[in-house]
Amino acid sequence: MIRRRLGPAPHADGKPTAALHGCPDIFELVDGDFAIIGIDVTEEARRHLPADASCGPDERIVRLPRPLLVRAKASIPDDP
Repeated sequence: MIRRRLGPAPHADGKPTAALHGCPDIFELVDGDFAIIGIDVTEEARRHLPADASCGPDERIVRLPRPLLVRAKASIPDDP
């Protein structure tokens, strides 16, 4: 299911993460889609979505720390 992690491991720099037990992370799946581990902010964020966006009952809105996505940028493929 998981092909590879995008960006460095969350503790690669030796720093602990805020949650301590789990760590935000980004993975590329074997089918080319992506999986995200992040903090669930669905209930808080849902009411702030733009009118043309929605979060279905089988979906969650997760928060990713900015540095995580910035470090992963180089690993994200450019192809569609």
